[in-house]
Amino acid sequence: MTTVLQHLTDGLTRSMEGDKRVFLLGEDLLDPYGGAFKVTRGISTRFPERVLTTPISEAAIVGIATGMAMRGLRPVVEIMFGDFVTLIMDQVINHASKFRWVYNNNVSVPIVVRTPMGGRRGYGPTHSQSLEKLFLGIPGVRVLAPNTIGDPALLLQNAIADDDPVVFIEHKLLYACHRLEIGKGDLVDGEVEQFGERYPTYNIRFSSKPQISIATYGYNFEIVRKVALEVLYEREIFTEIIVFSQLSPFNLMPLAESLSKSHHLLTVEEGSSNLGWGSEIAARIAESDLNNVKIRRVGALDFPIANTKTLEDLILPSQSVIKKAIYDLME
Repeated sequence: MTTVLQHLTDGLTRSMEGDKRVFLLGEDLLDPYGGAFKVTRGISTRFPERVLTTPISEAAIVGIATGMAMRGLRPVVEIMFGDFVTLIMDQVINHASKFRWVYNNNVSVPIVVRTPMGGRRGYGPTHSQSLEKLFLGIPGVRVLAPNTIGDPALLLQNAIADDDPVVFIEHKLLYACHRLEIGKGDLVDGEVEQFGERYPTYNIRFSSKPQISIATYGYNFEIVRKVALEVLYEREIFTEIIVFSQLSPFNLMPLAESLSKSHHLLTVEEGSSNLGWGSEIAARIAESDLNNVKIRRVGALDFPIANTKTLEDLILPSQSVIKKAIYDLME
């Protein structure tokens, strides 16, 4: 079985094979090291002239890549840890995202910023955050997150082919996961419906009449799917899991379709729930034509993420916390 890490490496390789305009930039990408999480291992050997190792300056890397994109290339930037995206905010938000408008649609900025996010590895407060919400709602910026239901390689290839800036969120624990086989032990008796082709949303249901709709993305889905089976077996609560590949801009139609049956919404994210992705989804559902939807949100507590496992486990959303939120919704 192929891991998500291998899928992402394959996606990068295929993009570079198919388009000589694709360049890869970042810190410590060259073989034999191949990047901090090894997604780029082997690529510099195959494409030595198009993999550029850089100094430790995230702002400079993204600034240079933005210029390359404006001149017709398709740069892919790796930010070693997602926590360091704070250093590229000016380049992404005030420049790359706006140049299409500033220059009256005469230029495009097809840049992809890949970065590993998330905790659960004991890396501490400055290497474990989920900061993707900082980019949500920025006009002109697309935010994507691979998962194990879809094809991570194809998602990355589509991002690289996009003519606008993309922030591509890869959870650290997702790298070792494998794509799921529905109905073969991973999601027994689960059915999957896909919405959209380029950046799909997936609805995983265990019944035609779900009682709770759970909206989530990325590695969070790995935790949610285990809880979904537990509440099914323990209390016969039927959930429908809506897994988003595109976090921003929103396409809430697949979720709205599920909520028209369940009328119960739970959002699950690893970033802090305060003013987060789930908050925006909850607000939009509250403003929609759907009536009588009961809502709960699950996310990290509003603390820096600790190094010690016991404290990290308390701060980040766990199976037990998600399960309790489901039971509270059903009361």
